[in-house]
Amino acid sequence: MTQPAAPTGSPYGTLPPASPLPQRRPVSLPRLAQLRAAGEKITMLTAYDATFAAVADAAGVECLLVGDSLGMVCQGLPSTVGVTLETMRYHTESVARGLYRVQGTAWLVADLPFGSYHESPEQALRSATVLMQAGAHMVKLEGGGWTTPTVRFLVERGIPVCAHLGLTPQTVHALGGYRVQGRDDGAAQTLRRQALELQDAGAAMLVLEMVPAALAARLTAELPHCHTIGIGAGQGTAGQVLVMHDMLGINLGKMPKFVRNFMQDAGTVKAAIEAYVRAVKSGEFPDDAVHGW
Repeated sequence: MTQPAAPTGSPYGTLPPASPLPQRRPVSLPRLAQLRAAGEKITMLTAYDATFAAVADAAGVECLLVGDSLGMVCQGLPSTVGVTLETMRYHTESVARGLYRVQGTAWLVADLPFGSYHESPEQALRSATVLMQAGAHMVKLEGGGWTTPTVRFLVERGIPVCAHLGLTPQTVHALGGYRVQGRDDGAAQTLRRQALELQDAGAAMLVLEMVPAALAARLTAELPHCHTIGIGAGQGTAGQVLVMHDMLGINLGKMPKFVRNFMQDAGTVKAAIEAYVRAVKSGEFPDDAVHGW
């Protein structure tokens, strides 16, 4: 039977026949809470286009992140700073279409790019609206302290928020490069304070990037209502995220030490992503001892 056309005015156009892919339960914030309560790790990968989004969804990834890392991966920029809101809207729409066309179930997070939320909570709301209307289920912003009022402002208006602490790529120049954050007691206490403030403000998810494993595990235990997603932060977080191009071994730049090339023994992209999901779920990835670049 031919699937009916999308509703009039849909940005997705006419749909193909119903997907033969196995159907999973749609991922939502309550579903993520269920996974965490059951002790099951949450998996996340970046995605920037319709095809890779559909493949990752079929491979069992719970969360897809349209990261501003696309500036480096797709555009060849030296950092994420040059990514615009319009570029993020375009790629978010592309990923959303990929999920829509295969009746995907992944939870879709989109980055608010540099400069799109820094002026005021009202600016953040306007930017978040663009990405939510493009198909995102949640927006992500970087930093702690000054971002707390913005997170609260967005959450109060029905926009789910993912925060991001540790190495924050949008401010990598201020941090002095791609370095592990929170090594000394003072820095660790600052991260802890910021994380608790973000949870209190309503952030439902928190990416911890290049944070010592022991600190990431401690923060996870102290944040029951905010699901921590680690990248270069050890096994103790509620879930893991990698840049898809990194875990497929096709990064144009220097590969971070904490990344594993899942494509090496997989044969296909889907098999590589399935291997990543299995490794995260089983606790076999990542290695607590490996940090940095």
